[in-house]
Amino acid sequence: MSIGVWLMLTLLALILPAPWIKGRLLAASGTDWGRPWINVLDGLNRVFCRRFHRLRPVQLPLPAHGPVLVVANHISGLDPLLMIAASHRPLRFLMAREEYRRFGLQWLFRAVGCIPVERDGNTHRALAAARRALQRGEVVALFPHGRIHLDHETPVRLKRGIAHLARLSGAPVVALRIDGVRGAGRTLGAVVLRSRARLTVFPPLYHDEAEPERLLEALARQIGRIQ
Repeated sequence: MSIGVWLMLTLLALILPAPWIKGRLLAASGTDWGRPWINVLDGLNRVFCRRFHRLRPVQLPLPAHGPVLVVANHISGLDPLLMIAASHRPLRFLMAREEYRRFGLQWLFRAVGCIPVERDGNTHRALAAARRALQRGEVVALFPHGRIHLDHETPVRLKRGIAHLARLSGAPVVALRIDGVRGAGRTLGAVVLRSRARLTVFPPLYHDEAEPERLLEALARQIGRIQ
């Protein structure tokens, strides 16, 4: 996620002296992040994804209010930008702590509500923060594969944290499948190589407390093309 943000910040620094461009980006923004400068970034990201990456028009089926979990397959560094471009509500991403602490960017990740996750498997603090966000009626986004994972690679089990959060919050889980990214498997390459990005959105799922594995299996089929 950090590489895409670096690019957006660079572009923003170049265009902010032109007020009319700033106004157009605010108009292009699809949600209210609570701060005008973040809304400008949101508009810039939407233009970037739609024009450069030719993202097909799609909108996540999110209710106007209330908690929601959004999950997707993770194939590149472009993925979070595509998801934000398709959402009419702010997305709070769970992200690796080492990315969250990148020099010069932690203030931005904090401003947009990212939740850092430890790579060593100690996810208690991150899950607690995500649960509090859901209790406040926010939208939490995560990649349940835990890392970039392509279809041809050995299948991996989805992280159980998504089922845990769905059970505790009662939030619907909206899954989407990301395809058409030219730089799949890359971080920077995925952002700078022009794509024909596609998002396939699935109907919301809910946690069945009697069968918690059922939710994970359904999500695995949707985002991982498991038949």
